[in-house]
Amino acid sequence: MPNYGVIDLGSNSIRLVVYEVKGNGPGDCAPKSFKSLINDKVMAGLAAYVSDGVFTEAGIEKAASVLRGHAKRARYFDCRRLDVFATAVLRNASNCQEAVDAIEKRSGLSIALLSAQDEAHLGFVGATWDRTVERGTLVDIGGGSTELTRIDGGRDFDNASMGQGSLSSFARYVRGILPTATESEAIACRLRARLGALPDARAYRASVLYGIGGSVRAAAKMQAQAAGDIVRPKSMTADEIRAILEWCHEDPDTFAHTALKASAERIHTLVPGCVILLALFEELGAERLEICKYGVREGYLIERMLS
Repeated sequence: MPNYGVIDLGSNSIRLVVYEVKGNGPGDCAPKSFKSLINDKVMAGLAAYVSDGVFTEAGIEKAASVLRGHAKRARYFDCRRLDVFATAVLRNASNCQEAVDAIEKRSGLSIALLSAQDEAHLGFVGATWDRTVERGTLVDIGGGSTELTRIDGGRDFDNASMGQGSLSSFARYVRGILPTATESEAIACRLRARLGALPDARAYRASVLYGIGGSVRAAAKMQAQAAGDIVRPKSMTADEIRAILEWCHEDPDTFAHTALKASAERIHTLVPGCVILLALFEELGAERLEICKYGVREGYLIERMLS
């Protein structure tokens, strides 16, 4: 069975996943026909290397260094193909193409730069790989952006990207490690403004949200830790997200100790991600959030590598 490697160069982390694919590869991929052999994440925090819209020289070197390390690890798995894709952190930089060219040259790897529409669509492909979704809104809260996708009749429409994610919100609004109630409200206000600026924000109103990405998973891990559960929940409500935020603001010390157990590498982005998520709950009129197992990486594997 062939192995395929995918490197996701994101605003917060750079992750290598090597998948073992049953069958002969392209054109021969059925549901649940792949599994991950390695899932290696480096919290590179590339969004912090953007200055006045420019992706800096230090960021270029950081990205290239991590990619070289991932490529070295991937070689042990004899991958039939190793692809790298990048999202908002490079896409939104004013020197986007120059930065991509420099990282490619220093890492020796080609980079597929996903548009906002590409990212949202591939997230939909991954999220619906192991489930049927007839109607709802797909939410992907990344480090540097938040993607929304309207799902109707089992298809994706109106893919939209808002240039605000958990890490960029932290960098812009939070002075310490955990945001204060005032800082959280500033993050929420900015998210609401971005949502209101979309051509038709009402199109994304839905009773059910489907969540992918690290911020959603971190919220679920925090909920599990708070409840004393071993397995993270498969769904969450607005009240559960709201309780996480209230805990943070009322007892930050105890909250921080619990957050370190739940998701230490995301302690600074956990709360901003939850703030964004709660704002979406409220603005979109949602009743619950379904947490999806697969996301953009699996969508990329399925549609760009195995189709």
